[in-house]
Amino acid sequence: MQAKFKKSYKFAINTSLYITIYITLLMSVFLYYFHELKWYHVPLLALSVYVFSFFIIQFRIEKFIYKRVKKIYDDLTLLESANLSKGAITTDMKTLTQEIDKFAKDKKIEIETLRVRERYRKEFLGNVSHELKTPLFTVQGYILTLLDGAMDDKNIRKKYLERASKGIERLGYIIKDLDMITKLEVGDLSLNDEEFNIVELVENVFEMFEMKASKKKITLTFDMDYSEPILVKADKERIQQVLANLVVNSIKYGRQKGTTEISIENLIKNKVIIRVTDNGEGIENEHLSRLFERFFRVDKSGSRKEGGSGLGLSIVKHIIEAHNEKIYVESEYGVGSEFSFTLEKAE
Repeated sequence: MQAKFKKSYKFAINTSLYITIYITLLMSVFLYYFHELKWYHVPLLALSVYVFSFFIIQFRIEKFIYKRVKKIYDDLTLLESANLSKGAITTDMKTLTQEIDKFAKDKKIEIETLRVRERYRKEFLGNVSHELKTPLFTVQGYILTLLDGAMDDKNIRKKYLERASKGIERLGYIIKDLDMITKLEVGDLSLNDEEFNIVELVENVFEMFEMKASKKKITLTFDMDYSEPILVKADKERIQQVLANLVVNSIKYGRQKGTTEISIENLIKNKVIIRVTDNGEGIENEHLSRLFERFFRVDKSGSRKEGGSGLGLSIVKHIIEAHNEKIYVESEYGVGSEFSFTLEKAE
């Protein structure tokens, strides 16, 4: 506080000193020639003039610059007006200059962040529109064709209705996944933590997608034989959703006769890390930073042929972060990818 006081009143202190010296010398000469001057008159005069000068200068200067400095503070929203009126305005402009510089740097960063967000927002809205429009127009096209007379042909009617049904199913996936992401982001989707065997859960996921993997002759396997259960504490249903999404992606982008391998390792005392590794297409480095964005696709045409909502990895990220855990991705184009996430071990 003392350093701030001296810095704040430096102008008034120095100016008061100059005025005091000048007036004291002037009055000393005057009293010497016209009145009897005692030795203690000079220090008393100096002290009184100094105190008077200090308060006059400090508060008059403060009042003079108060409105100007206050306007700068208010315009730049550096300080609240109410807070400003509680304390004295500094006559040292260095502090104000530093705050203005800091304000300008912060605003520049904020503007750049808003620009990036705006770009992503526009891209996201475009993706949502496209993802919804594609199946919707497909369904509409089949139905209109049937209404125009194609429904009289039994074979065409069945085929078109089946295709329209797939389009409706895809719309359902997109809307359901968007709803889940929204709930995860705002915290409305509660997690039901329980203790369960992660090895058994992985085996269940393998069974779910065994037929899908066999179509591409992809082997679903562990990296080793886990004879003992590994207990973790998390929302079992959500973690199964995470594993399912990662395994489906590894199959979707895996190579013929490839492998999807899952390993479970101790990370630290109370954490395990689950790795899902494949030897598929791999992902180029330029795409890794945006991999978990909603509707972001590395291979837009190919992934649409495979189906899905385009929200799988975004949901995976949100679920893992809702558990206060981390998810990682490593990939080399043409070699394969590894997605890994941490979970808390059961006590």
